[in-house]
Amino acid sequence: MILSEFELSGKVALITGGGSGIGGGITKGLAEAGASIACVYNRHEPIEMQQYVESIGGAFLPIQGDVSVMEELPGIIQKVLDCYGRLDILVNNAGICPRASALEYTEEMWDSIIQINQKAVFFLSQLAAKQFLKQGTRGKIINLASMLSYLGGFNTTAYTASKHAVMGLTKVLASEWGSMGINVNAIAPGWIKTNLSAALRADPKRDASVKARIPQGDWGEPEMFKGAAVLLASSAGDYINGVTIPVDGGYLTK
Repeated sequence: MILSEFELSGKVALITGGGSGIGGGITKGLAEAGASIACVYNRHEPIEMQQYVESIGGAFLPIQGDVSVMEELPGIIQKVLDCYGRLDILVNNAGICPRASALEYTEEMWDSIIQINQKAVFFLSQLAAKQFLKQGTRGKIINLASMLSYLGGFNTTAYTASKHAVMGLTKVLASEWGSMGINVNAIAPGWIKTNLSAALRADPKRDASVKARIPQGDWGEPEMFKGAAVLLASSAGDYINGVTIPVDGGYLTK
């Protein structure tokens, strides 16, 4: 039956930055579908997310780590294996977006964004892929792209570059690893109600301007990412590979 293809019981999912925001919505979706969760956080321990996952009968492992430090990545994977004994799904959600004019960007700003948004995505994916192959099991990797994987943006030079790169990386890894039973796809969020967009939404004029450009007429909610994430993580998405799915209320159609 088709609904059983969306079930993730027995699967283990590692989500970077999965304690809140879009990552939190994805974490909830995967947990509700039955996956055991390992959530990487840097500064803010995901206590509320852990309570939620455990309240629905799920397993939750918080892992403190900084994905911008490449030397920490193998240890993150090992902690998942020490707890659950396997890894089936990787969600590369962690990212940053400092804003500045292209004329004012410093090398330090550029490097910090590329390090987290692009470099960490590749090397964590590489580690996950090696583990999938070692297990001899199908693996799923979901990257977080952006509407700025398609557009230019403004005052987002390194972020836009990194998100274009994520979409390209998704394609090349799908091409290389597809024959090995590894699916690599991406989700591109549009305008979403998160802490990062709170100031923009609090400004009536800017809020109205954003809504006017979204065909569905409103900001998205983090929990609206559950469906796309579960599709790409489950056997229902086994023949989907190398694509980026916009979850944007139709924003990119304009």
